[in-house]
Amino acid sequence: GSCQGNSVERKIYIPLNKTAPCVRLLNATHQIGCQSSISGDTGVIHVVEKEEDLNWVLADGPHPPYMILLDGNLFNRKVLMQLKGTSRVSGLAVSIAKPNPPQGFSPGLKCPNDGFGVYSKDYGPQYAHCNTTVWNPLGSGISYEDFDFPIFLLEDANETQVIKQCYQDHNVPRDGSGPEYPLCAMQLFSHMHAVTSTVTCMRRNSIQNTFSINPETVCDPLLDYNVWSTLQPINSSGKVDREKEVIIVATRIDSHSFFWNIAPGAESAVSSFVTHLAAAEALHKASDVHLLQRNVMFTFFQGETFDYIGSSRMVYDMEKDKFPLRLDNIHSFVELNQVALRNGSVLWMHTDPVSWMNESVQTQVRNLLDILSDSSVGANVTLREVGYSQPLPPSSFQRFLRARHIPGVVLTDHQAAFQNRYYQSMYDTPENIRMQYPEGLSPEETLEYVTDTAKSLAEVATVVARALYRLAGGANNTSAIQADPKTVTRMLYGFLIKMNNSWFQSIIKPDLKGILGDVPQHYVAVSSPVNTTYLVQYVLANLTGTVVNLTKEECMNPDKAPNTEKELYDYAWVQGSLEPNSTTRVPYCVRSTVHLTKALSPAFELRQWGSTEYSTWTESRWKEIRARIFLVASKELEIITLVVGIAILVFSLLATHFINAKADVLFSIPRDPGAVAY
Repeated sequence: GSCQGNSVERKIYIPLNKTAPCVRLLNATHQIGCQSSISGDTGVIHVVEKEEDLNWVLADGPHPPYMILLDGNLFNRKVLMQLKGTSRVSGLAVSIAKPNPPQGFSPGLKCPNDGFGVYSKDYGPQYAHCNTTVWNPLGSGISYEDFDFPIFLLEDANETQVIKQCYQDHNVPRDGSGPEYPLCAMQLFSHMHAVTSTVTCMRRNSIQNTFSINPETVCDPLLDYNVWSTLQPINSSGKVDREKEVIIVATRIDSHSFFWNIAPGAESAVSSFVTHLAAAEALHKASDVHLLQRNVMFTFFQGETFDYIGSSRMVYDMEKDKFPLRLDNIHSFVELNQVALRNGSVLWMHTDPVSWMNESVQTQVRNLLDILSDSSVGANVTLREVGYSQPLPPSSFQRFLRARHIPGVVLTDHQAAFQNRYYQSMYDTPENIRMQYPEGLSPEETLEYVTDTAKSLAEVATVVARALYRLAGGANNTSAIQADPKTVTRMLYGFLIKMNNSWFQSIIKPDLKGILGDVPQHYVAVSSPVNTTYLVQYVLANLTGTVVNLTKEECMNPDKAPNTEKELYDYAWVQGSLEPNSTTRVPYCVRSTVHLTKALSPAFELRQWGSTEYSTWTESRWKEIRARIFLVASKELEIITLVVGIAILVFSLLATHFINAKADVLFSIPRDPGAVAY
């Protein structure tokens, strides 16, 4: 059998396998997040379920430093700042609050992406730094603080219960005095390699790469890919004619929370990009799209949470002629922001009050608003204008406005402050956008069950698709343009509940099977493309592409097939659905206009790591992330054990020396008495 060499370790330690760490991120000026010491941080566990329990940790407890098991409802700025200012705390394990905290919880900033949008001292200074509207009033900013101790999220309720049981058995204070040893302790490992700022860590990377044979990278830029496609095919490696006008529809596809790779983003990202995908499908089904005088580009930006990585890169590429479109080609801009939490049926249309002053822009924006309003007639969506005294909410459109006055509108479910009470948090889940399923459905039935949320978002997608048709010059009746709630409900299930479902399996390439994890997360990360990007790419291709009759070889190498026009189209050989009562799939070839382009901040392309113009976010590297609990003996017992151990060592050394010195006496061979010498 195989040799198990760690059986002693397994008897001492209980590993916590379902955890998510808070990690260190850096930008041009500072570092945020958390880390442990290089050998991990250890402390005696104390369970904090109400604020009074903190007194034991901060003052009364006789066994510091403490590892706190914190109830999710107490995970807030006030408590964290108290713990940040003391040496009596060595780390924090946070349990998830069930149900979601009713008062709301957002660890993001009150003014998201401040300083990187369009408003500044030179452009609408009265709107800069959220002077007029605080978009995220519940934002506590704790995601942007720097903590010098580790903070982990406990994702598994069973593991939380194991820790609480260990605490109950060993650590509960008896009659106000400290508990007896042995005590239950926890150790958290999350040491980060990068320090200070992006400028410092990228310089270290650069020095390592220049002088070291085995360079050790300490941080990586946040990067991924933007996904885009067009209604009418364009040459993706050439340039669109200057006269050709294009309408851009945009959304973000990433989110964030306090903990690494925990970013459900139901309202902050998924609701809008799912609506966008449904609108793209509805518009592609219109019979006369190939005749429209203007093209429509569907754009999905990655990394927007971190100071508009994706949109700033696309604008940069357009300005530098590294993209098929120029900024001159943009006729107008429609962005879908948070759209799932509408009050009644109202959807708000936000415009830029500064460019509104320009008469030609004003005329075009007015036309845009009128077409949107007209398109909502007969749908269960009421479009309202916010007015011209309020700036745009945080949106990718702001990065395009920085480059030039483009007529545009941002559609949201909020008039002023966000409706989303869990913006950029682990609680921005399907429950937050009121997704509900009946009891007892199988995974397949759940995938197909049309929720009220799906119906509501399909209505928004229908209005957007009809408006785009009109904006692109369509003259026919738009009543046939209709988003499909069935498609929307499948997308919501796949992007929010279970990625590894039969529909997603059928529309991706066979070699991408591994990306279908269970619980979807939408963090931009540093290794790309991430699952979300791939899936948005293949869902968009599935909804807007056509199945073509090509063999696997022809599909994977379109050059070898006649009339494939590979500069206009992308070809993908996808797995296909399972045959009935069988485990074999029926693969096929999809032709679409879907493309990926890099979403890496121009700051890294230009090596301007201290840039204030572009995003400079990097993520630190680390060696290991793990957590475990075990029993710890008293200091006295540890010292006694050490002293006894040393005494036994000294005694054994002396005994060995003595035996060695007297070896000839102790181990001499006695003479045989029967042997006689003659």
